[in-house]
Amino acid sequence: MERMGDATLRELVYGKGAHVDPVACVEDISAELAARTVAGYPHSIWQIVEHMNYWMEYELAKIAGENPYYPDRAIESWPAHPNPATDGRAADEAWKATTRRFTDLLGRLARLAESDSVMLERKIQNVGSPQSSRESTVHSMLYQITAHNSYHAGQIALLRRQAGAWPPERGGDTW
Repeated sequence: MERMGDATLRELVYGKGAHVDPVACVEDISAELAARTVAGYPHSIWQIVEHMNYWMEYELAKIAGENPYYPDRAIESWPAHPNPATDGRAADEAWKATTRRFTDLLGRLARLAESDSVMLERKIQNVGSPQSSRESTVHSMLYQITAHNSYHAGQIALLRRQAGAWPPERGGDTW
């Protein structure tokens, strides 16, 4: 019998089990909070989400057979400024666009996780940096980007907690 998708992976995309829900982490915060930085930490929530978007788009492009640019340095996958907009209204709209893109990309990952075994086991060449390129499967790539997202969603949860904005409206663990 052919396996139809990976239900566990699909759940992890949305933060089930021990993983925080990445959508809940960002959907109810303001652009002002998203752009806030704290002493001792180099990135805002906004920058973290844009960094996650960057790598989700990269992995989805690789899976689609494209050859996207792999940054020479890690910092190239991070926005330079905590808030890419300059005034309040523009910031609100830009933050909404960032979170919409984030949710859309997560949806694309979840749909791929539901793919049949032929798609999930399809080999992708030249994965990773050009200096240490390797072969991988779609399935493995989806787990990798999901782990990456989980790591950064945890950072967002910590930054929200530090700002007194945890848990999200939909709830979240407060250990």
